[in-house]
Parts: sequence; structure tokens; C-alpha cells
Amino acid sequence: MEANKDIVSKILSALSHTLRRKILSNLSEKQELSFTDLMNALEVDTGKLSFHIRSLDGFLEQTSSGKYRLSQLGENSVGVIKNIESWAVAENMGKQAQVLPVAELKTRVFASLIDFGISFMAFIFAGIAPGLLPLFISGSVFRLDTNWIFFLLVIWTYLTLFEGFAGQSLGKRILRLRVVRVDGRRLSYDCAAVRNFGKVFLLPFDLYLGHRLKDEKFIRYFDRFAGTTVIRLLC
Repeated sequence: MEANKDIVSKILSALSHTLRRKILSNLSEKQELSFTDLMNALEVDTGKLSFHIRSLDGFLEQTSSGKYRLSQLGENSVGVIKNIESWAVAENMGKQAQVLPVAELKTRVFASLIDFGISFMAFIFAGIAPGLLPLFISGSVFRLDTNWIFFLLVIWTYLTLFEGFAGQSLGKRILRLRVVRVDGRRLSYDCAAVRNFGKVFLLPFDLYLGHRLKDEKFIRYFDRFAGTTVIRLLC
């Protein structure tokens, strides 16, 4: 069945204005809002809000108390808005990533080895878990052990805190690398925690899925999941 072109044009026209999208989004979040609630939330005057509410005829309904809520068309339109915003973010990520000086795998491996070495030596000499050293000497480094699990938790915390704060662990600072978000926004501790979870606890799985992505920005899958990559500092 062919879509009614007038209805399509009406929907696109209604969604073309930022304020109207905000009205729909606010109602989607709060369910019902009065005119005054919308005016305060959007920080607009009465005349401007009245105009845009009239432009959303068919997208909004009024309750018996006079509050506004989304109609079925309005709810569907919010889904369209979210999809378009997701596409816009993905497109922006792609453009940002094209100009990023992505670090080579070899350099990233060296930085990780430095971090591992620093953490391991600090862990051993601090006497926190002396049981790790016999594991290395005996060659049983992959045996499930409480000391080993504790060490992995410590290095995951170390990487998360350093990268979440400044985008650099000590190994990355030495080799002039930095973790960044590919969408250009500030790296958060949450993103750092996600990307390093795969690195510390699921590295073979992380690298395998990262390889299948066939995207040089995301050597590891958890980088793709967190929306991060590692770049070379050019100066």
C-alpha cells in the first residue's frame, strides 16, 4: 500500500523543528505535562509554545485535566527521532574516526606490556599477593588462583582510573598514546571500564571479535562496544 504523501510531508515538517522534537521527547519521558510544565521545561514564552503545539496537531492529545500527552502518531514519531539521532551519531563517529591517527597494534601491545609489567612488579614488591611469583616461576600463570584473580581486578581498576581521568595509562603515556571516544566526546570512566574489561578478562575473545569487525579503529571488540579507540599523539 502506497503511503499518503501529504501525511508523510506533515510528519517530516513537524519533526523538522528542534523545539517540536523537544516537546515530543519531553512528553515521551514524562507521559503527561501541562502547558506550564512544557513552557518551564523548554524555557520558551507562551506565544512560541502555543505556535509549536498547534503545529503538532495529531501528534498530541489532551487529557480531561487539560494536560498534553502523545497520541499514537506522536509515540511513533519519537521512535523515528531516536532512530535518526542514532544514525547521526554513527555518521559523526565515522567522520571523526576517519581523521584520527589510530595507533598500530604493535605499539598498543608494547604499551599493554609496560602496564602489565609495572602493575605486576608493584603488586609483588608491595607484598599484596606474594603467591603470584611462584605461579610464574612454575609456569602455572593460567591456573585459576585467588591471587591471580585479585591481580586482574587491580590492573583493571588501574587502567580504568588512569584512562578515565586522562585517557592514558603509564604505558600509553610512555609510548605517547591516548584513548579517545570516536564521537569526539570526553572519555568517561564508564567507557574506560568497559573497554578494559575485555582487555583484562576476555582478551582472546575480545581480539577475535575485533578482528572480525575488519575496522582498524577497533582492534578489540570492547573498543567498538565502548565507542573508543587508541590514537598516536602527534606532538
